[in-house]
Amino acid sequence: MSNEEQELRLRLAKMLATNGHLRTRPWREAVEAVPRHEFLRGGFFDRIDGSGPTAWTPITPHTPLWLERCYEDESLVTQIAGTIVPGDLRGEIMRAPTSSSTMPSLVVRMWEDLQVEDDDLVLEVGTGTGYSTALGCHRLTDERITSVEVDAGVSARAGTALAQCGYHPQLIVGDGLAGHAAGSPYDRVIVTCGLVSLPYAWVEQTRPGGTILATLGGWMFSSELARLTVNDDGTASGRFLGGQISFMLARPQSPPPLGMLPDIDQGDERLTTLGADVINDWDTRFVAQIAAPRAQRISLDRDGRTEHVLVDVGDGSWAALAETEGRWTVRQGGPERIWDDIETHVRLWREAGTPTLEKFQVTVTPDGQKITW
Repeated sequence: MSNEEQELRLRLAKMLATNGHLRTRPWREAVEAVPRHEFLRGGFFDRIDGSGPTAWTPITPHTPLWLERCYEDESLVTQIAGTIVPGDLRGEIMRAPTSSSTMPSLVVRMWEDLQVEDDDLVLEVGTGTGYSTALGCHRLTDERITSVEVDAGVSARAGTALAQCGYHPQLIVGDGLAGHAAGSPYDRVIVTCGLVSLPYAWVEQTRPGGTILATLGGWMFSSELARLTVNDDGTASGRFLGGQISFMLARPQSPPPLGMLPDIDQGDERLTTLGADVINDWDTRFVAQIAAPRAQRISLDRDGRTEHVLVDVGDGSWAALAETEGRWTVRQGGPERIWDDIETHVRLWREAGTPTLEKFQVTVTPDGQKITW
């Protein structure tokens, strides 16, 4: 370990503590001890800003300032398109990221919010690079951490990095949405991917009084970190913690390709007092997602105006909104009226005084997930 590496870790810990993310001594000691760069030896991708589609270029340990970048408080993309890692590429790629090293401030904030005790057994869903896993091992010991990762290659690289740093947790390759029943019951479950709905399997695998920490949202990409307590009756309930937290969605819950759009010139048309611009606001969009969690949003420029389209690929429902001379109209088609449902939810939320998302209640039962205010 070089002096530079040690200084970078100490600097990162100090910055995270100053900004209020590191709140307790055990977690600060973990950040000071775990070398994040060892979990980024395979490199990461840098975004290339431009007017066209997002492009990415590889940054490797041979790239100037690679080590310093590893200790910046930023998320670093480590995989593109499900298989491509930085070492596979020379030049640029225009595909979607599929794995990353989460920004350290969010990693440690989540561990702090999990409120672990020294003897807790923890299930981590989403091993990723293994950096978060290593922090958990340092704080709780290897034997108390089980980490599940759906991607065998990602898990293998994390395992190598963890071993290099002296950590040997139980690493499972599998669908994290199913948890890992063989190691249950857990005292804590921490989830490093986004969700549309929280799997009941996690509730079943957590002891009564235990905690589940996960990010919930929808396919319009407004999401929040929720902390739920598992109850004696087999349900889990809790609230959002605030902060507009975003993660890549769990692969089984990611939105499907839009494919061919429906004929949005057909359908029922009416005036609406609620325009598409309202869902530019994070909280309002979250409320809209409660009504239509599987609606995807796109914009189309047609006939000299912009149309805002919501599509639920699963059932074929859609809504298209446009503004003309300050008045909004909506056309809708398919088995459900997406915009009618969104209008109702937003109206009720506004009538309740637009409570902040921290005041919302999340409940998970064998029948599914419910979010209310």
